[in-house]
Amino acid sequence: MKPRVLGMILAGGQGSRLAPLTQKRSKPAVPFGSKYRIIDFAINNFINSGVFSIYVLTQYKAQSLTEHIQRGWRFGTFLSDYFITLVPAQMYRIEELGPVWYRGTADAVYQNMHLIDNYEADYVAIFSGDHIYKMNVEHMLQKHIETRADVTIAAYPMPQEQAHQFGVMHVDANWRVTDFLEKPKDPPSIPGQPGTSLTSMGNYIFSRRALEELLETNMGAGESGFDFGGDVIPRALSDGYNVMAYDFHRNPIPGQVGPNTYWRDVGTLDAYYEANMDLVSINPEFDIYNPEWALRTSSEFSPPAKFVHESDGRKGQAFNTIMAGGAIISGGTVRDSILARNVRTHSYSLVESSVLFEDVEVGRHAHLRRCIVDKNVVIPPGTKIGLNLEEDRARGFTVTDNGVVVVPKGYTF
Repeated sequence: MKPRVLGMILAGGQGSRLAPLTQKRSKPAVPFGSKYRIIDFAINNFINSGVFSIYVLTQYKAQSLTEHIQRGWRFGTFLSDYFITLVPAQMYRIEELGPVWYRGTADAVYQNMHLIDNYEADYVAIFSGDHIYKMNVEHMLQKHIETRADVTIAAYPMPQEQAHQFGVMHVDANWRVTDFLEKPKDPPSIPGQPGTSLTSMGNYIFSRRALEELLETNMGAGESGFDFGGDVIPRALSDGYNVMAYDFHRNPIPGQVGPNTYWRDVGTLDAYYEANMDLVSINPEFDIYNPEWALRTSSEFSPPAKFVHESDGRKGQAFNTIMAGGAIISGGTVRDSILARNVRTHSYSLVESSVLFEDVEVGRHAHLRRCIVDKNVVIPPGTKIGLNLEEDRARGFTVTDNGVVVVPKGYTF
């Protein structure tokens, strides 16, 4: 009999380091790559892997995310095991604390254990909803079953100097986890690979029994720790559970040429910007055009993109650029950029290495360089953004460490 696998996506992230993009939306709801939201990649990974029973756990500023899921991600109503269901945080009462929200990633799952019981899951795949990557979850599940694991953690080798932001693992020759450190100040390297640490991607597969026991031990018994990385995984190791690491670099994606090595935690504005820019390179490492691993999102009912004017000095043209439906390049030039739905650039304007969200209008002779412009912004004629960072700061724009200028949603000049 085919095992029953329940998918749970942790989508309550506040994403404070992505402000101002997260002032009015949660991190998983932030637009990405002209037509997607960040959470779309986690959902697609489940669906493309044959996991069609999915709960999305939300909490922080969830309205935008809720509308996106409800409008764009729906199965038919006749198959009870095919669903993508939102699970908003619902305050529950702890005798000594009173009403509380989700207190961490593990607590979010613990408060919804009844959903796992109702589904009668054999395995629970708990994935983060705020990373950019492709992952064949079925392959990870096969390894989980083959190794008789209680917990399997998706593992990603990364430069040691960056690993302090993540959980770091030690594994033996069989990839069994022997130690787990959550965001250590001095991350250990992989034995034999100096300068590289093995980090957790925040994606887990649990056998149901182990998940129930571990969560009851940590949360039900009044323990103080409420996160998987900081609390549940170390507890699983100390209690003798079989915790395995899964090598993400060996994860096969149908139709993909070369190894599957692309994974980005877009937790900062610079990381988010660079991940978008990755898409417009000539041979992008992250391929969104693979028909064997479709990347779906909410349906768009917008007209085709359009290029207008062809005269000397006034040509509608774009180079190394991704555009969604409804974009109109009217006598301006766009280079190395990401344009969302219904963006309009007017004559003699120049947009370079920028990310423009929906319904952004760029006036005549305006010049944008290395910008992220959130929704519903009209940029007046002649305006320059990204060319003088001191002027941009004086306007109140966020300027990142790498010099990317962020214009907030609905900004009025």
